[in-house]
Amino acid sequence: MARNRLVSRRRDGRYTLRLPDEVRTALGDLLGELRTLLTEEEHRNDDRMRRLFPPAYTDDLDANAEYQRFMRDELITSRVSAIDQVAESISAKELTEAQLMAWMTSVNSVRLVIGTLLDVTEEHDLSQLSPDDPSFGGYLLYGELSIVLEHIVAALGE
Repeated sequence: MARNRLVSRRRDGRYTLRLPDEVRTALGDLLGELRTLLTEEEHRNDDRMRRLFPPAYTDDLDANAEYQRFMRDELITSRVSAIDQVAESISAKELTEAQLMAWMTSVNSVRLVIGTLLDVTEEHDLSQLSPDDPSFGGYLLYGELSIVLEHIVAALGE
């Protein structure tokens, strides 16, 4: 994907979204999978979601369990609502600020899950990754979503 502006703020307060169709399709598919992870009880303790629900209290297991018990359902509801907004606007060329915020939440959520699957850390140097690596496609996707997220954040900051 070119590094041109994928998202830009318009004078009327709306946002222009310039994403290739293949990125929109991939994101739509990934958000469907994320919805399943978030809403089906069998995935409640799925390790792929650990970055979506990080511990609030790393040194107090009881306090963290209490926090998770109270906040997890609210966080799930919020993320599913954002997914719904993106699904409704997946082919849109223009977005409201509320829709773009939902895109930001959803793109970041998918990115966090993929980062968990790939075990991405700040020390990763993706430029050193070989195309022969079985995870190469996952890293490319992670990188593309990172670019989309960067452009969304920049546009919201305009």
